[in-house]
Formats: sequence, structure tokens, C-alpha cells
Amino acid sequence: MTPIHEMTLEQLETVIRSCTLCPLHSGRTQAVPGEGPLHADIMFIGEGPGFHEDRQGRPFVGAAGQFLEELLAGIGMTRQQVYIANVIKCRPPGNRDPLPEELAACAPYLDRQIELIRPKVIITLGRYSMYRYFPDQSITKIHGQPKRVGDVLVVPMFHPAAALHQPKWRPIVEADFKKLPQLIAEAGRYQAEQAQEPPPKAQQLSLF
Repeated sequence: MTPIHEMTLEQLETVIRSCTLCPLHSGRTQAVPGEGPLHADIMFIGEGPGFHEDRQGRPFVGAAGQFLEELLAGIGMTRQQVYIANVIKCRPPGNRDPLPEELAACAPYLDRQIELIRPKVIITLGRYSMYRYFPDQSITKIHGQPKRVGDVLVVPMFHPAAALHQPKWRPIVEADFKKLPQLIAEAGRYQAEQAQEPPPKAQQLSLF
């Protein structure tokens, strides 16, 4: 089999759908690899599939997904323009939090998705995707505050489900989303500048 780090997006999705690396596979209806265009400007990373996602094999198709689409529409975008994935690809029983071994099993898949999509901006939705880039942080303290990781801008945000369950978070989520067009533009300029910079000159070694 082709190593994960050499797979195309289509190959990766096929492997994820038949994955048996952790016990979650035994209780799933379908694995949920992710969806969206290659080289999307924005990549959303959620936590894990819920009931509807498990049934349909697609990410964010329940109430949280509908709210996500509303948020995107508010900045003139559609879900067809973004890539959406989760840190784990199978639904945990009862929607419980993912376990460390489950996160570890799925990590290479998500790493490869990020390599292939090459987004300008990554939006983490929820604690477990946030922890990849902001370990031991609190979403209530750092939401909406971007951090550069390599040439990608990572922005932690509340999960849309949090705003549905606790209406007090909704205006905060909406305000954070309104910053996205500017962040995408800034990230694009940064990547363009990095691409134009000449590579560092090799040091000439003296033999004497």
C-alpha cells in the first residue's frame, strides 16, 4: 500500500473509509474523511463525527453544519469553497470526547490532509483541534486570535455546536467569523512574499 505521506487526497479518503486502526471502527456506520476542494483557502478542523455525520459519511451535516453554512454565507462564502475535516474520522460512542489513542491513530490522516490542501488559514473548531496548535489553552481566552504556524495562519474558534447549546457564545462566534476575509487576505500576502524570497545562499566552505 502507498505510504500515507505519498497518498493523493482520493487515496487517503479511501483508506480512511476502511480504517481499522482503533476500536472506533467497530461501532461506526461510516467513517467521515472530510470534504472540500484541493487547495482551499480555508480548512476547518472539527472534533469528530456526530450522529448525522456517521450516517451520511460527511462532516458537519447536522445542526452545527447548518450554522457553519450560515456563518460562511455571512462572509460571502459557501461550504463548497472550504475544506472541512475532523481530528478523528469515526464517531465515538455517545459522542463522548475522543481518547488519546484515537487521536493518535487519526493524526497521520489529518497531517496528510493539511499537506495536500495547503490552506492559507486553518480554523480549529472545538478543544481537540485547538490543542494541536494551542496546547493547554482555553478557547474562551484565545478565540479569534490567529497564530502563524509555518506559512499557515491558525485561528481557534468556538465549535458551532457550542453557540447552539449556549446562545451567549453566538455573537462571539459571528464576530470571529467576520474577521476571516481579512485574515485570508493577510495570509495570502504572506505566502506570496515567502514564495518570492530567494533561497538562502549556500555558505562557501574554505579548504584552508
